[in-house]
Formats: sequence, structure tokens, C-alpha cells
Amino acid sequence: MANLESVTAPNPASLGYSMPAEWEPHAATWLGWPHNESDWPDKIDAIRWVYGEMVRKISAGELVRILLRDRAEKAFAAGYLKRAGCDLKRVQFVIHPTNRGWTRDSGPIHVTKVKSAGRKAQSAIVHFHFNAWAKYKDWQKDTRVPETAAKLLKRPLFDAQFNGKNFIIEGGGIEVNGRGTLLTTEECYQHPKIQVRNPGMTRAEYDGQFRKYLGVKNVVWLKNGPVGDDTHGHIDDIARFVNPKTIVLIKESNRRDINYKPLAENWEHVEDLRLEDGSKPEVIPLPMPAPVFYGKWRLPASYANFYICNACVIVPTFNDVNDRVALGVLGDLFTDRPVVGIHAVDLVLGFGSLHCLTQQEPA
Repeated sequence: MANLESVTAPNPASLGYSMPAEWEPHAATWLGWPHNESDWPDKIDAIRWVYGEMVRKISAGELVRILLRDRAEKAFAAGYLKRAGCDLKRVQFVIHPTNRGWTRDSGPIHVTKVKSAGRKAQSAIVHFHFNAWAKYKDWQKDTRVPETAAKLLKRPLFDAQFNGKNFIIEGGGIEVNGRGTLLTTEECYQHPKIQVRNPGMTRAEYDGQFRKYLGVKNVVWLKNGPVGDDTHGHIDDIARFVNPKTIVLIKESNRRDINYKPLAENWEHVEDLRLEDGSKPEVIPLPMPAPVFYGKWRLPASYANFYICNACVIVPTFNDVNDRVALGVLGDLFTDRPVVGIHAVDLVLGFGSLHCLTQQEPA
């Protein structure tokens, strides 16, 4: 991490930093231009047009920073975005070769210091050492994105460590309300054999790391996510905060669906959920779309994978009767910005959707 202010001690929380909620004002959204055809077999060109729609919606309220492999790809991407109606003055291209485009997990996770009288808020980045969900071997380019972001933005970079080793989590595996509570899942970070990011780490040790590096006070562990999730249980396909005291939680109503039992387990524990002040959150059901397949693969289609940006909330839709229901539920909850759908049937072939591709940079 040459030429960077890499900080190992003290930790972010001890310096007053914490991770803000996604609905708080953004300076920018980070994306990685799609180029890995193995993520979207036969559909990579369709995905570029989906990106155009995403950038057009997001850039209406904030800058969009797009990671590109080289200058040739910059001209290629600009052509698509321009034809999609994007204002390229609202886009910054950042040259950084990537393995994939799942910027929620490999991108810069920001923490900010609480504003004090007469002073601007300060931002820093935490390097959580992305390793492709402890599943794939090609992550060496993606894991360095936080370094590039810290250098570009001239911000401190906190090096997340546990017992002398890299501490590994992904942005899609955590969800915060910006007031001290974090949601995550046992399936993702406590399974003893499948995609183990930090071998041997206990729940209590994870809690301690979340407190140190993200400034939270209260960690809530749900159980499982939907079948087909390549990340093995990321929270952003399951439960999301929509304000400091309200959570939307996906619910499968078809008892014959393979997702019914694992998702019902989360609902069995709703009465036990507590926020940082000891109060119960309001938990609102978010429906599931009908199963989405590609060949024999069941894909992790979920309305919970929405992204909150300054101008709007973009929600994945799946040509399903529940699209309207999900947009209505979220539209009633987000009263300060419009809720809009973006077609995601092609996108979810990559085992992720809108939230998985985006990473917010706080204002």
C-alpha cells in the first residue's frame, strides 16, 4: 500500500468513525464496468445496457465513479453510456483493472466522523481484503480497489486485521442503520465449512471486529438467505434497513418453494430482534418473485437487493406479478425520493443484482 496513509492502530471506532446509513447523502456511487463474460454467459452486452440505465438514474443526484481496465475500455463504456442517455459530465472514469464488477463487495467501504461545530465531516476507507467470497481464485485485482480509492480521494485507509491476519468481509454481508446497529447472517460468516472467510472466528469475535472497524454498537445475526446466492448468505438479499427503526425482510409465501423453510427461520426470530437502544424494530415483509432460472441454475432473485441513491431508490424487477407489490411496499417506506424499478432478469444471472454492483461514497 505504498503512497497511502495506511492505518493499523488505533481503529476507526476509537477515532470517532462509523459507517453511515445508505440513505444518507452520497458524494458518489462506485461501479465496475462489466467485462467478465463468465459472470453473464451469453448476456454481457445486455448487461452493459442495464448499466446504462443504472448510471442514468443514479447520476441524476450524484457523481458515478466507474472502474475500468484501461483507456480503451473507457472509450467503449462512454459510448454505451452516451447512447443510454447518461450525462457524462456526471461520470468519472477510474482506471483500475478488475476481475469482476461486484463493487459492493470489493469497492471502498467508507466510515465517517460525526460532524462537530464548524467542521466538515471526515471520511476514511476500511480495507476488508476481498477474496472473492472465499470461493474463486481470481480476486487479486479486485482486492486492491480500496487502495486506488484511498489514493484518488486522498483519504486514510484502515487496514482491517484480526490476530495478525487480514480480516475479510464484504459490503453485501453487512447492513447498517447508521445509528449503531448492524445486520448480518450466520450462513455467511459462521458456517464452519462453506466459503469460510476467517477460519475459526467466533460470533463474538466478529461482533468485536464490526464494532472496531465500522463503529457499530449492536450486531444482529439472522439465519439464512435464498437458494442460489453465490456469496452464501449475504444480508443484502434478505433484510435491509429503510430507516433507523424499520427493516424490510423477504418472505416466501409458497410452502412448496425451496426457499420457504430457510427464509421462514428468519421470521421465527423477528420478535427477538433489538436495535442499539434496546427497542424493537418494525419489520415489514417484502415478497419474493417467482423462481428465476438459467438452465438448471436457480438464481438469487430478490427485491431486497435495491440501492438507495440521492435521486431515487432503484429496485430489481423480474417480469413478475410481485414486482408491483414490492415497488408499492418500498414506495410507501421511502417518502423522500422516488422508487423505480430496473429490469434485472439478465443481471441476476451473475448471482447478484443492483445493490451487489454499487458502493456508496458518503458526502
